[in-house]
Amino acid sequence: MARRPAAKSFVERHGLWSAEQTRAAEAVVRQIKKQKLELVRFSFADQHGVLRGKTVVAADAPALMRSGVTMTTTLLAKDTAHKTAFPVFTPGGGFGMAEMQGAADFVMVPDPATFRVLPWAANTGWLLCDIVFTNGKPVPFSTRQVLRDALAKLKSTGFDYLAGLEVEFHLFRIENPRLTPEDATWPPRAPEVSLLNQGYQYLTESRFDQIESALEPIRRGIQLLGLPLRSLEVELGPSQCEFTFRPQPGFDAADTMILFRAATKQIARRHGLLASFMCRPAQPNLLSSGWHLHQSLIDRKGGNAFAGNAREGLSALGLNFLGGLLAHAQAAAAFTTPTVNGYKRYRAYTLAPDRAIWARDNRGVMVRVLGQPGDPSTHLENRIGEPAANPYLYMASQICAGLDGIAQKRDPGPSADTPYETKAQALSKNLGEAVAALRGSQVFREGFGDAFVDYFARLKEAEYARFTSEAPGGGGAAITAWEQNEYFDLF
Repeated sequence: MARRPAAKSFVERHGLWSAEQTRAAEAVVRQIKKQKLELVRFSFADQHGVLRGKTVVAADAPALMRSGVTMTTTLLAKDTAHKTAFPVFTPGGGFGMAEMQGAADFVMVPDPATFRVLPWAANTGWLLCDIVFTNGKPVPFSTRQVLRDALAKLKSTGFDYLAGLEVEFHLFRIENPRLTPEDATWPPRAPEVSLLNQGYQYLTESRFDQIESALEPIRRGIQLLGLPLRSLEVELGPSQCEFTFRPQPGFDAADTMILFRAATKQIARRHGLLASFMCRPAQPNLLSSGWHLHQSLIDRKGGNAFAGNAREGLSALGLNFLGGLLAHAQAAAAFTTPTVNGYKRYRAYTLAPDRAIWARDNRGVMVRVLGQPGDPSTHLENRIGEPAANPYLYMASQICAGLDGIAQKRDPGPSADTPYETKAQALSKNLGEAVAALRGSQVFREGFGDAFVDYFARLKEAEYARFTSEAPGGGGAAITAWEQNEYFDLF
């Protein structure tokens, strides 16, 4: 009697892997067996850039790689307090989509090329996943897919995106983790922490040495993951650090940021420390942290499309891309600075931007041009971002704005050599302003799609509405307890 052919897996039925991914999956299965792993984490980056997922026993991982791992769609409806911002039990689930109704499932499908063995978790593998509905249709709220689409659009114009990460964060010693039942509010009360150094000795070896023993397991774990770490530095503020990474193609750079943040937080916690990528924690005397995104376009022949000497060492195309970043800075802020807290960094004379301007090698502007005329490493450093930003949306916003700048031949204007005195468009003053600008942006509606813009705006409006109602008068420079509880441990 002839055997029936084996039923096709979920991945096969819906054509979710390329031939290269299929080969990579076979290699992952061999690695799981060879290293005698016991667990595999299946994770996806949610709308906030926070990893969510499930951990499965290694024996079941090969089959689950092909069938996918189910998750509830309500995860896509949550704001930064993990509160559901959409009426999921109404027709269409508040999204006008049958697939989102009634807290139905979606499916995490791993990208086999992302497989890692976690150096800090015993016998544990890790896979970053894309998300699709149970009928095989793509989830339109996948931020990883938003970046993939932006990169595809960029590629159709003849260019690839190159990004380097420069990320500041704080590292504290946990004094009280707030684990009493009374502290388990929603969101929970932020842990009490102490400093690892007193700061205010920027880039001194003595301050670095004070925290080197705390950074060492983090540095080691990041390098064992294969992330392209370039430097680790002590920043100006108390207990403040900076890690930089070598340039990578855009998609790889975004994945690096996701894994870097997760690894740093997890390794730190196992050593009694708290790593926070919140922009400006509420502890006294702390300074804001930023995420400076270094970026350039590479033409299909391998050359840097920004290198030239049309003005200040930039090519004409580079100037137009820069013009797009400035023109759409207010709307893009919803992606580059997606928390209430991040806007308290935009202050004059603080090495942070407060208006949409650029200059050559000036740390007071929004976009800093780096590189000499004709220098093949010429690139733009956007200093607007906060380290809590979702990297897929941050990078996609740059591509979307830059492409519009190229298409419209936008001129960025003259170099602003006195950045806090130059008259220019102010950056959004709060999250509410940024989201309103995003809702009204035709460029981002065309680039991201109406459905995604309206979805993301609703999440951020719910977050901002809770802030204004639960922390009245919190719109000034002071950091509120609301912000500390909302973001300090989440990011």
